[in-house]
Amino acid sequence: MDFDKRVARLQQVIQERKLDAMLVTDAANRVYLSGFGNADTATAGSVGWLLIGPTRGAFITNFLYLEAVKQQVKHLEVVNAPVRISETLKEIIEGWGIGKLGFESNSLTVSQHQALTEATPAVKFEPADGIVEEFRQVKNETELGRIRTSLELTDRAYNHVMGVLRPGLTEKEVAWEIERYLREHGAESMAFAPAVAAGPNSAVPHHEPSDRPIEVSEPIWLDFGARLNGYCADLTRTICLGEPPAQLVKVVDAVQKALEVAESQIKAGLTGKQADAIARDLLAQAGFGDAFTHSLGHGLGLYIHEGPRLSRFYEDELKAGAVVTIEPGVYLPGWGGVRIEDTVVVREDGVEILTTASKDWRL
Repeated sequence: MDFDKRVARLQQVIQERKLDAMLVTDAANRVYLSGFGNADTATAGSVGWLLIGPTRGAFITNFLYLEAVKQQVKHLEVVNAPVRISETLKEIIEGWGIGKLGFESNSLTVSQHQALTEATPAVKFEPADGIVEEFRQVKNETELGRIRTSLELTDRAYNHVMGVLRPGLTEKEVAWEIERYLREHGAESMAFAPAVAAGPNSAVPHHEPSDRPIEVSEPIWLDFGARLNGYCADLTRTICLGEPPAQLVKVVDAVQKALEVAESQIKAGLTGKQADAIARDLLAQAGFGDAFTHSLGHGLGLYIHEGPRLSRFYEDELKAGAVVTIEPGVYLPGWGGVRIEDTVVVREDGVEILTTASKDWRL
């Protein structure tokens, strides 16, 4: 996927910012620039860090990953860190003559930063967050293909679950059915833990599945996604088993309208704030303004949540090629909630809807 060109693009920014190098510690940014996809299990157990200078770059790892990195990464120098990555980094910094080092303050821990600054007192450390994240917002065709594949599996999992869902199953049992299907049909992992919320629990936007049995005539939403080839999918659907009460019909109609209108109006050039307002204003007109408690959507790719954001607080413009979720919701404490979510590609003249799972909600 032209990883060398991605590094070259970062090197250009490094020169523009008059940095001697940039330290890349965020796991997704490392994957984006290097192509080595193994995920970190913990901050202290990082697969490795990248040090990118204006004309050279290094992938610093350890013996656990050294040979695998050498086999996959050809456009960067692969360096073994026999003890700690930070100690090897100190040697490279001195060898490259680095005086001003950009770093990702959102991922480098305080203790790691302290150790590096103490070990290299002559180096000026300058926060340089968001550079690679901005690159990642616009997906190329290979990335879009991987997201499509993840979404196709996610949609199939939804169809499967709709065939086995019945009253009496617990939220946990349904969540496990989702995960089991995704795993057995090729997912390398979950994009996030599957969420199933029924009845009053569905009023909690990030509810964790419980032992509560699903009942008839109540709101139930399912939120989940597969991860394939490193890229995430995200899907939410609301359904009801049996005859829905009038309140549920009213809320679903309002949320569906907000989703449809947002999908018909969002396009490149709108700010995230403007996109969010399309759905938010419609829900307010329907009497549910205070019940839409989260943002309209978020970018996704290597991470399930990344830029851009469709939010009241996001003033940047959406770019063509960005992949985002559109997920209006209404949450009424003590009663329940409704959320319906599609994943789309932002285009110059609108959005391309990637999600294919049915929105039929009365089962």
